[in-house]
Amino acid sequence: MDDFTRINDPARRVREAATALTSRLVELRRDIHAHPELAFEEVRTSGIVAAELGRLGIEHRTGVGRTGVLGFIEGGRPGPTLAIRADMDALPIHEETGLPFASQVDGKMHACGHDIHTVTLLGVASVLKDLAPHFAGRVALVFQPAEETLEGADAMIADGVMDGVDMALGFHNHPDMPTGRFGYVRGACLAAADKFDLIIRGKSGHAAHPYAAVDPIVAAAHFVTQAQTVVSREVKPLQPAVVTIGQSTGGTTYNIIPERVHLKGSVRTLHPEARDTAEAALRRLAEGIAVGMRVEAQMDYQRKVPPLVNSDRVLDPALAALADQFGMDFVDEGEPSMGSEDFSAFATRVPALQLRIGSSAPGRQDALHNAKYQPDEGCIPAGVEALSRIALQLLG
Repeated sequence: MDDFTRINDPARRVREAATALTSRLVELRRDIHAHPELAFEEVRTSGIVAAELGRLGIEHRTGVGRTGVLGFIEGGRPGPTLAIRADMDALPIHEETGLPFASQVDGKMHACGHDIHTVTLLGVASVLKDLAPHFAGRVALVFQPAEETLEGADAMIADGVMDGVDMALGFHNHPDMPTGRFGYVRGACLAAADKFDLIIRGKSGHAAHPYAAVDPIVAAAHFVTQAQTVVSREVKPLQPAVVTIGQSTGGTTYNIIPERVHLKGSVRTLHPEARDTAEAALRRLAEGIAVGMRVEAQMDYQRKVPPLVNSDRVLDPALAALADQFGMDFVDEGEPSMGSEDFSAFATRVPALQLRIGSSAPGRQDALHNAKYQPDEGCIPAGVEALSRIALQLLG
């Protein structure tokens, strides 16, 4: 019998610990929510995290990946290292919730629930610190900056956060799921995120004499239309892909053909083959526009993060832990999303799982990245329970 199974009623012990922490965690969450910080600005937030880890007697480092925090909990005997990651950054959105603890910073808001994530991991840290003698190995507590810009994970990895790590656990609140429910996806669950800038240069001139100019707006319009054929005619139908032009900038007034147009686009794919196909096709279309429309077309294509792929090596033990803690009636298998997140940088290096934690408030239909987003704070103790039990299962 392993050490953890000797704990008297582990489900009850973890639940009681999570419940006892709720008031403190909600207080911290509301403080962080009222003082949101954007990517790589999370100085105050990381200070709160460091202070809490210090209060718990947990070894930690600050300034990891610029504004990240890394803590360590040593188990009672040798074993693998599990990294558990929470993101900390807010969004450039002006809050419209009217809550008493609403953002005090104009134009900045925790509209994705990273304040929820931060305090949830602090709760997990407290639970696992108390139960450390009962598990094997080590827990790395990763409080990451700059997820919204898809840069924080790489910054922390560059500072050695994955050194010696054997597996990783991530999580995200989901307002499309009721609080108290959990979700998972086998295999690829989130898409690769790539972006491109396309500068189309023509020759400016008077709108009355278009033959004397070279119109970059018409060329850009052709490119936007042709870009939609990448998904419909080049990527395999069973390999999901999305190509979106998010911004088109060019021109100054009604009767002047401008010198240039700037297009900004996003590409999302779940499979490496589709990712390669989409990039090659968009580059080829840009080259074709240049030839066919007498313009110059300069494309800057950047691969940001790969798809996030859940590993059965982490998922299956996690499901066993959730079944024991809550019952499988509270766990749902979901569909992949074409959203992206840089936890995938961890998941490409070690077996990993991204857990979905329901956060829907009763009577509301909220969405992430919305100025009125109000997650149910009951998802905090639920997340603490789930992640703590999964960690104990993985390190049993």
